Amino acid sequence: MPVLLGQAIFVRTRYIALPEPAGARQGVAGDGPPLRLLIIGDSSAAGVGVATQTDALLGQVIARLRDHATVHYELVAQTGARTADVLEWLPDLPDAKYDFVVTALGVNDVTKGVSLRKWLGQQVSLIAQLGARFDTRKVIVSGLPPIGQFPLLPHPLRWVLGRQAARFDRHLHQLTAARTDCVALRFSMGLDENNMSEDGFHPGPTVYAAWAQEIAQIILAEPDLLDGTQGAP
Repeated sequence: MPVLLGQAIFVRTRYIALPEPAGARQGVAGDGPPLRLLIIGDSSAAGVGVATQTDALLGQVIARLRDHATVHYELVAQTGARTADVLEWLPDLPDAKYDFVVTALGVNDVTKGVSLRKWLGQQVSLIAQLGARFDTRKVIVSGLPPIGQFPLLPHPLRWVLGRQAARFDRHLHQLTAARTDCVALRFSMGLDENNMSEDGFHPGPTVYAAWAQEIAQIILAEPDLLDGTQGAP
């Protein structure tokens, strides 16, 4: 524990705090049947690691949907957010309806020491509240990335956090597999200095692109959503 604590302090001293990217967080884009999309979560949902929303998760998803639908989009995200924080936001969000809600949460829960049992309970509550509040067809839950590959983190801290993130992710997929109102994405891309941002902790453009591709594929495969226009992005 003293080693891990010392490494955590060391990481904070060398961490490059990147800003959330510039660009619109709500609007309409594309042409075709209406599709209502909400992305909600932490700094990765906000797009930290790239300069503009065009290269972030939101912009990359829209780019893959706009030829198939008129996308009415909204992004609600904040650096450092945990699942508990998003649950606190929900009552203050405007009333709206979304066909899909994409969540990006879990990394801060792991790094801030939230227990697995507590986090899973919060995830269950979040999925249920999103579906009921926004009349959502499906919640797309982003799985946890392999924190054990984050370049910023030294060993053994990287190993410890990586194991905990993998544990969270495994249980998250077990939870969502038994439900019809949500689906969990499995993060399968390897991470290193070449595809992560300069801070060694957040995605770079290619990671956001791969993530967006998986989200778009799920949306475009939804039966009847786009009146027969759905297909591979």
